[in-house]
Parts: sequence; structure tokens; C-alpha cells
Amino acid sequence: MLEQQIKPSIAKLSLPRTIRPVGAYTMFSLIWHTIDGKQYAISLDAYTGNLLKIDPLTESATVLNCHTTEQFRDATGISISGDTLWVAKDNGIFYCSMTTFELLPFMELPNKINGIAVSEGAVYASSQEVNCIFVVGRATRGLIRVMPAPGIGPEWLTIHEGDLWVSDRGEETIYQLDPKTADVKMRALTPFANPTGLDFCGSDLYVVYTGDEFYIRDNPNDPDPLSVQVRDRTFIHQLELIHVVDQTPRYTLSNGYLVEMTYLEEISQEEPKDVHNLTWRIALPTDTDRQKLRSIDPMGIPFTEEIVDGQRVAVFNIGELRAGEAKLFGWKATLELRGIKYEVPFEEAATDEMPSEHLQVTYLVDDDGLEMMHPTVMAAAREAVGDETNILKKMLLIRDYVYDKLSYRMQPYIQSPDEVLVRGTASCGEYVGVLLALARLNGIVCRTVGRYKCPPFADQHNLPLDQYYNHVWIEFYIPGIGWLPMESNPDDTGVRPYPTRFFMGLPWYHVEIGKGITFETIKPQPFSIGELAVNHVRFKILKELD
Repeated sequence: MLEQQIKPSIAKLSLPRTIRPVGAYTMFSLIWHTIDGKQYAISLDAYTGNLLKIDPLTESATVLNCHTTEQFRDATGISISGDTLWVAKDNGIFYCSMTTFELLPFMELPNKINGIAVSEGAVYASSQEVNCIFVVGRATRGLIRVMPAPGIGPEWLTIHEGDLWVSDRGEETIYQLDPKTADVKMRALTPFANPTGLDFCGSDLYVVYTGDEFYIRDNPNDPDPLSVQVRDRTFIHQLELIHVVDQTPRYTLSNGYLVEMTYLEEISQEEPKDVHNLTWRIALPTDTDRQKLRSIDPMGIPFTEEIVDGQRVAVFNIGELRAGEAKLFGWKATLELRGIKYEVPFEEAATDEMPSEHLQVTYLVDDDGLEMMHPTVMAAAREAVGDETNILKKMLLIRDYVYDKLSYRMQPYIQSPDEVLVRGTASCGEYVGVLLALARLNGIVCRTVGRYKCPPFADQHNLPLDQYYNHVWIEFYIPGIGWLPMESNPDDTGVRPYPTRFFMGLPWYHVEIGKGITFETIKPQPFSIGELAVNHVRFKILKELD
């Protein structure tokens, strides 16, 4: 496998991976700039109007525009060309010298601007309002062209080695674009939410993040002293990229983490009774393009392994279980997890090739109460895709149709797709059921995948992180290309256009267990898992992978 990886530079060896400047609230845009022979990160605090010069080694920040902060307040984008600073604020593009920081107007655009990047001859300005990137001539101040934005959220820009790089806050994605055609050369998921700027330090790519975080506030003057509060969270983090170019489908991996996952069952019978010849099977994490199983160890009781449809399954031969008997058993896995984004242009999915007979009889049937022959489900399958024949376009149309019809709500149990479509709300498992039914009725091979998400706190290492809910999503199959992931409900923001961050992509915190098979089963059948046990799921992020 050929990996086209951004190599570590000398700067990387001396700079920290994460930079948390003191005194910053909401940082937008990022520029690595040399001042007096030393590299500094320049970012704009839109809340205060402070243009910050950040020492990456000490995390101290100096205000460069001490006397003009009011002019910079609520600005969103900055770029540096020579000794000139360029600023995007509201609908306007401004510029100033790097000594006086007095803003002068360059031009005004018809829409609000988010990010800005300046080359030798052009100014690039992104606008979420019209979902495009304006390209303006520096000398003429005239519009050269308008490019479609690669994502749907607010976007920030930088230019590196002739390419335009974009960070999209809504998509949580970094794009590498051809600055003339807007063709996407590469896209990668960010390990954190809310990216608000990016730039290269040598060959190392850094991303700035700005958002909110919840915390428990202890107020001793309040009769109820503990309360949930929100505070600003802003920092700079290095983004690692591995672009795999000689495999079908092509894909890009981003930051990885070494994660320990424990899955434990505690025998806790609702109505104590004897169970004879009890065998308990629990699927194990699998190896994929983005996930590697380093080790697996039994917890409480040894297990043997079976292979079920190509998936590893732990088999616990418990035997006789007495009424009221206490037991703990399960497994602990050490995993390498990375973000992944696949690249499949629509034209590559325009194929007449049929999936194998095995895939058709396994993944084009109603095998899990999908009610595929119900009139409501059949009508939805026809309405979702219309006359479209391209597999990839059909899958995207089905996803968007389901998002239009449903909104997320936790349910105590899963109902069939016909009932879910009428109800209009669904849990992740019910989203999956509807997606499977509509896709299979349209001839798209697909299957359920899951099973858990590590709590996405990538900077909280060696702390126990408990996950209460399980999670499921799907994979769909394109002949000649293979299986591609698609999230069930997280991209359903309720407003079109929907993000495509998890369409053919997964973030680092998903753990893939039991593709196309039941996660957990027991024998004898008269008993259910819920009658006999409660589970405990715990994660620990050990470190960020090099």
C-alpha cells in the first residue's frame, strides 16, 4: 500500500502538537509567521478584537494591534502577504500594514465573508451565505471567478505550495483544492469539532479550533453549588495526514489514537433461575483501513474464538449458571483508531456491474424486520431516488430523503421502518432500519455496522471514559470499489444542505465491531441477554499516535 504522507519537518520536532494560548476566547484563522527569526502563530480573537502573536513553546500571547482592537472586533478571517495584513470583516475585505494595524478598505462583497487567503495576484474569500469562494484580483479589485465551496459550513482558507486549503467548521473536514478549478484533491476529517482556521508551519499542517465546552461549576454561595456551565474552548493542534492513493477506493487517514476498550457483562438476573449449558458470544473489534486491533485479552472468564462471516467472535462457555450466581466476563481490546475519508467521484460509481450472488442473497433481503414489502416503505424507496441510476448518487439521495423525513430521538425499543416513517422520529438503530430498507429496495447492497463510540475527548488521556449508549451505522457496497461507511443520524442537522462529513467517512472515535453480524448472542434461546445481565463499557485514550 502506497502512503503519500506529509513528512515530519524539523519544525515539528521542536514545536508542541497542541498549543493552548492563555487569554484567548474565540480564535479565527491561523497564520504561521516569522518575526525576528522565530516562528509564531498569528490568530484573531474575534471576541476581543485582539490580533494575537502566539509563542508555540510558552503558549503566551501578545496583542499586536493594541490600539486598533475595536476595528478588528467581530472580524473572522486574516491573511498575511509580505508586510501587509488582510482582514475579512462582515462583507468587507480590508488591509493594513504590520506596524500600524489601521484598517483600510479594499473592497466590499455582496455577502458576509468568513475566511480569506491572499496569493501574489488574487484574494480568495469564502462565504457560507452563498456557499462559495470569491476570487478577486489584487491589482484590479475585480471579481475573477466564483468557485463552489467544498462543504456547507463556515470556511477558512490558506494557500500552500500552489493549492488552496480549506477548513470547514460544519463538515469538520479539511479540503485540498485546485485553486483554479475548485477540484477536490483530498479531504480529511479533523479529530476535534469546530475547526476555524488552518496553516502550514513548514510541511506541518496546524488547525485552530474554537467552540464551547460544558463543565461543572462549584459556586459556594449558591444553595445548590454545583451547576452545568459553558465556557470557551480554543486551541491549535497539529493535523496528521496519510493519503493512500494506489488503492480502490482512495482514502485519507487523519490523526490516530491508541485506545483501550473494555466490554464486560455482569450477570444480574431480573428473576433468578438456573440456566443450563449457557454459551455467550460477543463479537470482537475487526481490522479495517482505519482500525487496527493490537491486542485482545479476556476479562473474568477465558474465551475461545470463532469466525462468523469473516468476523472474529469471542465464545464464553459458561455452562451451568445457578440462580443468583454472580459473574463478570468480557474482553479488553487495545486499538489503533484513526479518522478516514474515502474519495469516490460520482463517475466512478456509474457501473453496470452486479454484486456477487452471495452479497445479493445476504444483503438485498429483508432479514431484520425491515418491512420492505410494506406500501409505505416501497413508496418511500421510489420517491427517494426518482430516476437516478448511479449507485453513489442514489445512496446520497436516500440519506437526504431519510433526513428530511426523520429527526433524532432516543427510543426505548426499535420499531419497523413503516412505523418509523409515519412517526417521523427515530433512534440511530431506526435510522439504520429505514436506510437499509430503502437502499436494498433500490438494489444497493448494504449492512449494519457498529457498535460503540469512544467519548470524543481526544485530549483526555489515561482517564476512564464511560459510554452508556451503543451506536450503529451502515456500510454500502459499490461493485468494483467495495464497502463504504455512512453514518446513520449524526449528519442530520435538520436543515439542508446536510453535511457529508460522515458520508464515506468515519471519525477516529468509532469502534467497528461485527460487520453484518449480530454483536452478542446467547444459547439457550429461551433466555434474552437483558434478562440475564447488564453490560459495562469503558474506554481509555492512552495516547495520540505518531
